[in-house]
Amino acid sequence: MNMIALNRTDWPFEVRPLAAKLGAEIIGVDLAGGVDERLFTAIYQAFLRHQVLLFSRQALPPGPQVELARRFGEVQIHVMNQYHVQDYPELYRLSNLDEQGNPTGRHPDKGTLAWHTDGSWRRVTGQATILYAEILPETGGETYFCDMYGAFDRLSPQWKARIANLRAVHNLDFSRNRRHAEEPMTEVQRREVPPVDHPIVRTHAETGRKCAFLGDHAEYILGMNYNEGRQMIDEINDLIVHPDLTYEHRWSPGQLILWDNRCLMHRATPYDTARERRVIRRCTVLGEAPC
Repeated sequence: MNMIALNRTDWPFEVRPLAAKLGAEIIGVDLAGGVDERLFTAIYQAFLRHQVLLFSRQALPPGPQVELARRFGEVQIHVMNQYHVQDYPELYRLSNLDEQGNPTGRHPDKGTLAWHTDGSWRRVTGQATILYAEILPETGGETYFCDMYGAFDRLSPQWKARIANLRAVHNLDFSRNRRHAEEPMTEVQRREVPPVDHPIVRTHAETGRKCAFLGDHAEYILGMNYNEGRQMIDEINDLIVHPDLTYEHRWSPGQLILWDNRCLMHRATPYDTARERRVIRRCTVLGEAPC
């Protein structure tokens, strides 16, 4: 990605930390007003540095959200096409509302409640994800983020040696059935995204830092007995989530969050789908095959 060089002191916005070790709020930016080269360069530098960026009070229609995502790269068209926003297949809409705007009592995607990284079930995985809040519940429906750089650094030497050359198979059909089996993938959808394997220890393509790369889409480990691999994946997924490396975001309407899938896991928290209303739009930018 060719961008102009900027020192941090030249960033055209204020930066406020979100948590002690993760995330930043970007203050003084109207994304709907357009993002020129200088502003995008500063946003991208902050994205690599802080991993999670929060933009508050944005009146951002679907079109400008997609245009912002395209500044980062190719935008994923999600295989689960039932979630697509009309006229914008790049957007994935998570809503518990019926056509009259009333809560249905059904969670749109229970897989979002487990720690995961977007698009790890494709060979070319997610780079950036951009989430915009339209309607929010009074209680619940938060989004949590956990730093996978720090998670890898905290693994014991024994664990680092044990997983150094292991590859896990990521499978959307597996995770979908595990968490949201009442609405399984169609045969066409399953054929479009066959299982893929990725290293458990990933090197970030731009920062060069090592991070843990697993999450709920990881099904088994290549070359290992299936059940033993499942047990190891669950054990590692527990090991790599640390409260002090986690940012817990309580949403307000009109907020937008942008994060780096290559070095984070995230999850949503439950809410009362029968009484509360929640509508979130998401788009994910494709990055590279992990190595």
